[in-house]
Amino acid sequence: MDAIELTRELVAIPSHDSEAAVGDSIADWLRDHTDAEVRRDDAGADENRGGNVFARKGSGDTTLALVGHHDVVPPDDSQVTDSGEYVIEERDGRIYGRGTADMKGALAAAMVAFAEAEPACELVFASFVGEEVGGVGARRAIENGFAPDYAVVTEGSTGYSAPQTTDVAVAHKGRRGSTITARGEAAHASEVEQGENAIYRATDAVGVVRDLDFPSTEVLGHSVAGSVAVTEIEGGSAMNVLPECCELTVDERTVPGERAPLERVEDIAGVEWTVDQDLPPMACGDPELADAVLDAADDAQENTPEHVVKPHATDAGWLSDAGTDCVICGIAEPGEAHTADESASLAVIERCERIYRRLADSF
Repeated sequence: MDAIELTRELVAIPSHDSEAAVGDSIADWLRDHTDAEVRRDDAGADENRGGNVFARKGSGDTTLALVGHHDVVPPDDSQVTDSGEYVIEERDGRIYGRGTADMKGALAAAMVAFAEAEPACELVFASFVGEEVGGVGARRAIENGFAPDYAVVTEGSTGYSAPQTTDVAVAHKGRRGSTITARGEAAHASEVEQGENAIYRATDAVGVVRDLDFPSTEVLGHSVAGSVAVTEIEGGSAMNVLPECCELTVDERTVPGERAPLERVEDIAGVEWTVDQDLPPMACGDPELADAVLDAADDAQENTPEHVVKPHATDAGWLSDAGTDCVICGIAEPGEAHTADESASLAVIERCERIYRRLADSF
C-alpha cells in the first residue's frame, strides 16, 4: 500500500463544496483494504457533506484513534482546471494541490497505517466532515458518543522545532470571535448635545479591550499564550449624522482553561457583547501519551522531534474538551495550509505513515 499514491487519489477529488464524494472514496478504500468495521454517520447531512467515516479494528481496554478530516477550503483559481478538476503537480520532492497539506496527505498516511497495523489496542480511524467550518463533523461524532481514550489528530506538526522535523504538538490555541455592539441616539452632527455618539461608546470599549491582559497557561512544561485584538469596526450612516450604532469585531486566541474577561465592556452604557464563534483550545493531559507519540516520531526520522505548541485551532480542541487525551502529529508545515501553492513533502507523508503504524503497534 502506498500512502503517496493514495494522497494523489484523495487530492484529485474536489471537496470544498461537498466532501461526500471523497468520503465515499475513503470508506470504499477501507472496505477494500481492511477487514475493519467501516461505517458512516449523518454529520452535515443538511449540507450534503456525506457524513463522517469511521473504521475500527483490534481489541483491548484502551482505544487509540487516528483522526483527520476530508473537507478543504475553496481552492485558488490556479489550483483548478477550466473543467473544475483539481490541479496536482509533483516536483522537488513535494506534491502540490489543494488539500495536500491540509490534510489529505496525512489522511492517506493514517489510512495506510490503519490498514497495515497490528494494533496492541482497539484502533479507530476517523475522518470528519466540516472541520474548516467550525468542526461540524467532530461535534456530531461527539454527540453520537465518539469518545476514544486517546487520539492522534493528524493536523500539521512538521517544521516547528526545526525544518523538515515532524514534531508532536501537546497543545494548541482556540479561537473566540465576538462582536461588541455600541448603541447611541442619532442626531444632526451640528447638535451633538441632542444625541449619544455610538462611536464614542465603541471607542471606550476598544480601550477596555486594549487594556486586557492576554490569557496564558502552561501545558506539559510549555507556555501557551493567547491574544485579544479588535480587528474590524463599522458604524455611522452619513457624514452629518451622529451615529446610533457601531460594531466591533474581536478576535481572541484562547488557551486551555483561560478566557479574557471581555464581558467587562458591558459595564459601558449602551454596549453589549456577543460571542459568534468559540473554537476550543487543546491541551494534552497525559504525558505518557505525549511521550509515546514522540518516541514513535523519533524512531521514524533522523531528526530529533520535540513537543511543541501549535497556534491554530483544530478538531483536537473538540475532542479534548469532551475528555479525550489528544496530541497532534502530521505532515503540514507552518504557512502551507490554505495557500495558493499548498504542498506536502513526499518524504514526510511516508514518515507519518511510519509514525502512526509504529504507535498503533506498540501503544
